[in-house]
Amino acid sequence: MRSSLRGRRSKSPTPVEPSGQGSEEPAALGEQTLHTLQVLRMDKRTKNLTKRLRPGDIALIDHQDIDRVAGEALVAARPSAVLNAAASISGTYPNLGPEIIVAAGIPLIDEVGAELFEIAKEGELLRIEGGVLLRGDVPLAAGRLLAMDDVVDAMEEARLGLSEQLENFVENTLEFLRKERELLLDGVGVPAIKTDLAEKHVLIVVRGDHYREDLAALRPYIREYRPVMIGVDGGADAILEAGYRPGLIVGDMDSVSDKALTCGAEIVLHAYRDGRAPGLDRIRDLGLGYAVFPAAATSEDIAMLLADDKGAKLIVAVGAHVNLIEFLDKGRSGMASTFLTRQRLAGKLVDAKGVSRLYRSQISTGSLFLLVAAAIITLVGTLAVSPWAGAYWEVLRGYWDNFVFWVQGIFS
Repeated sequence: MRSSLRGRRSKSPTPVEPSGQGSEEPAALGEQTLHTLQVLRMDKRTKNLTKRLRPGDIALIDHQDIDRVAGEALVAARPSAVLNAAASISGTYPNLGPEIIVAAGIPLIDEVGAELFEIAKEGELLRIEGGVLLRGDVPLAAGRLLAMDDVVDAMEEARLGLSEQLENFVENTLEFLRKERELLLDGVGVPAIKTDLAEKHVLIVVRGDHYREDLAALRPYIREYRPVMIGVDGGADAILEAGYRPGLIVGDMDSVSDKALTCGAEIVLHAYRDGRAPGLDRIRDLGLGYAVFPAAATSEDIAMLLADDKGAKLIVAVGAHVNLIEFLDKGRSGMASTFLTRQRLAGKLVDAKGVSRLYRSQISTGSLFLLVAAAIITLVGTLAVSPWAGAYWEVLRGYWDNFVFWVQGIFS
């Protein structure tokens, strides 16, 4: 299966379709030219690159099997083109990112080679012609533009080989159970925290698919139950953007802003099973206190296990991974913990993914405004023609005068 995919990729580079610079409409990205100079931004970690990527920039990444989250983050940044040093679709499993990028009208140029990171320079002005990245008239690298037909064909081939990946997923899940059975069954290794979660609702926010819409749809629930909010890495920024404050931040701290880390939330640092914590230096540099949670699980899983161990009454997850394709899309071995974690918490875990699409009011804000305006006009018209209109206006004038007198009394 992989050999056939590689064979199809060995075709000559497809000329790059034009791309725009920051157009609001995704379709417009394919209607302008890339022959003009564009700023190159590059990083081997896609989520780091998207933090500084600006509309119209050329994005250079090294991301084999671009997943959904990475694809959506790149589209949101609106680059003029995405150059990938690796294979965007290796054929290992049907990853969702390339389709998202290509569907948005952003040229995705595949397998330009990792050596480009040594040749090119961050911030320099380059141009693309015919799948070739040029510095002036000097070619730096060449790749193959993935058209939508290419993506669809590659995804279909990947689905044919999905059974092998399912077997690997099951093996990884069993391996995780052997390593972390004490954590899953008895809560061994869960750190002590100051935040009280006992008998409370807990809302865990992950920056996954449709997290903004689902978080907005949960406003009535948040208003009524006031759940303790836990941000998983960048999910803490999502909570702040929605107008709330996280009570806890859980993760390895590689995709959360300093603003979120210093907002007053308690920090639980996700560490490897051997105790190594990639985000430890950053937390110490900021002078923040923290608890360490060593586990082979994902950060969103340890956030759920933490809430459960501390006695949460209900756990609501926003943006978390809920289906098998998403488990595979996030990382085949890394998501082995997710299935078992969800089985452990099945009685109190509620997935809010898609709640924004479950029900949408048919009455728009504009319609409500017109209805209120019509009611006011009707009331005013009725008072105007009523024989008692003068008496009504005198009563209203009296109330108004009393209100003005009361306000003046406060400041006098």
